[in-house]
Amino acid sequence: MPTGTVFNIQHYSVHDGPGIRTIIFLKGCPLSCRWCSNPESHFPGPEVAFNPDKCIGGECKMCLKMAPTHVSWDADADRPILADHRDAAVVRAGSLCPAKAMSIYGQTMSVEDAVREVEKDESFYSRSGGGVTFSGGEPLMQADFLRAVIKECKHRSIHTAIETTAFAPWEEVREIFADLDYLMVDCKHIDPAKHKAWTGVDNSLVLENLKHIHAEFPDKPIRVRTPVIPGFNDDAVTLSAIAHFVKTELPNAEYELLKYHRFGLNKYSFIGKDYTLERDLELDADRFAAFEALVK
Repeated sequence: MPTGTVFNIQHYSVHDGPGIRTIIFLKGCPLSCRWCSNPESHFPGPEVAFNPDKCIGGECKMCLKMAPTHVSWDADADRPILADHRDAAVVRAGSLCPAKAMSIYGQTMSVEDAVREVEKDESFYSRSGGGVTFSGGEPLMQADFLRAVIKECKHRSIHTAIETTAFAPWEEVREIFADLDYLMVDCKHIDPAKHKAWTGVDNSLVLENLKHIHAEFPDKPIRVRTPVIPGFNDDAVTLSAIAHFVKTELPNAEYELLKYHRFGLNKYSFIGKDYTLERDLELDADRFAAFEALVK
């Protein structure tokens, strides 16, 4: 059976599909959205997050001892400097941090491990109509593992859903979409150039896959979502164009806007990455409400 790389499992969620749900977050994403709230999901393998506020400094230096060629020491700040948060030696050293200043994003799980975690909440599923939601990152990047977990969940009568960019070749993921009970797919922009400038890829594959989903599974419940990002798609023309595409190509789909937030901002520095949007960027609540009214 295939294994997967998981960076988080969240229990008792009520915002990621119908009912009370368990969310399995899978590592790896082909997009690099500038506003992403899960930057730790981009790299497909394990990586270290370092929180300097928890570091006990020179009293320890365990990381320096364990990975002397990959960790240097900032004497003024009395803390380590990691050359590469994704290097295997740094990951090993981080896993031994006694102060928990270093944590590891990305653990290997078997199909049985994943399903066992899901089954912990099984009593809530039957009462609420919930189940498991696969998120990320982009869960389709771990297609073999995802496919196997979905099939095992179906065998155990557990409702399955996905949060996805749909950025994957259709022939590789058609079976996955066929087996899932509920789909949540992002449609971030209509213009391919703007989409590529802000996410790293153009949107042709996403739009084509949305059409495929409706053509082959017209009765499958699907929710198309657009995160409204200041400077990227927060204008009436863009949002109206996306809404028109959804209503035309997926007439049975639900459509919703997601308000921009900065919940994952601090995680960027923890994993050695820069947050490239303005740190104090906001989306006015009244403006967002007007956009919601526009696309109804």
